[in-house]
Amino acid sequence: MSAKPSLIRPTERPPSKRPSWALCHLKACSTSWEFDYNAALALRAEELGFDLVFGLSEWVRAGGYGGKIRFREDSIDPFMTVTALAALTKRLLLLSTIHILYGPWHPMHLARFAATADHISKGRFGINVVTGFSPAEPLMFGMRRQEHDLRYEMADEFMSIAKRLWQSEHNFTYEGQFWRLEDAFVRPKPRYGRPILVSATGSPAGFSYAARHSDLAFITSPAGANVERAVEALPAHTAKLKAEALSLGRNIRTIINPMIVCRETEAEARAYYDEIIRVADTEAAAGYANHFKSGDSKAWNNHVPHERILGGNVHLIGSPEQVADWFIALNKAGCDGMQISFYDFREDLEFFGEAVLPLLQQAGVRGQVS
Repeated sequence: MSAKPSLIRPTERPPSKRPSWALCHLKACSTSWEFDYNAALALRAEELGFDLVFGLSEWVRAGGYGGKIRFREDSIDPFMTVTALAALTKRLLLLSTIHILYGPWHPMHLARFAATADHISKGRFGINVVTGFSPAEPLMFGMRRQEHDLRYEMADEFMSIAKRLWQSEHNFTYEGQFWRLEDAFVRPKPRYGRPILVSATGSPAGFSYAARHSDLAFITSPAGANVERAVEALPAHTAKLKAEALSLGRNIRTIINPMIVCRETEAEARAYYDEIIRVADTEAAAGYANHFKSGDSKAWNNHVPHERILGGNVHLIGSPEQVADWFIALNKAGCDGMQISFYDFREDLEFFGEAVLPLLQQAGVRGQVS
């Protein structure tokens, strides 16, 4: 994070009751995979004015990605989790990642299950459609990973069928390259035509799929996690995707995933970051980096293993004013939304809501929550 002058005027904030990270060691991180923890975070995020909760999905073997922490060995299913959150929340858009080519799923399953989740959530349910870049995950289902671009052809047919099932008032028969249906029908229909459709991509085949089907696209920085390089590379990257969607008569919005390390001053944020790196389980970080390296995803090619220790797609490290400035810069670079991550979600979410959100409201890039 550079020390350039802030575009944001500092606001008066009461003194923080949280410890100075420049003066203390990192305490145990509270972040947990358990439902109650995530439900409490979702409710607090909704109170603070956030718009979206996102559940990632991974299929991980015993031991996770390694290290003493057995990274991500435990994780609850996002589809069931966000559907459960629908009963607790009132305003948040709830996105679940689904590997549509594993199992195998059938378009009938997705059409029926998603329509049900859509009704439970009163139209607040969305699907992050992924095809699976890892060679190891499909083996758990007795399958082999298909070639990269072929997977997007399969996803295109799959989602075309699902959308037809959501729309059709009559039985639907289809003989495709990958799926077959005879007199298929799904009712009730989703409340507002269909659920929100999302994909995560950085490849030409992925852009083509997103342009045809997705309302939102998770994009990655083509220049790695350094935010200064990211804001230089992202305008052309995001413009290409949006132009492809527009050529089909569609509008698509983009979301990027910053990892936020923010404290009252840049020095404190840097101390917090240094302590995160100091206590990191480097074996787990290396295992996770190797997981990405083993796959054929095109989106993370310029991210180096060291950047995987902190996580996220771009790193925003600094004071509230600096982080707010980078949010504005990313927005100007073509990112319509930010799906943010923290090291310690409970603690850091509170600080972000207290110190950064008011600055974004002041700058006019966030509305007041009523």
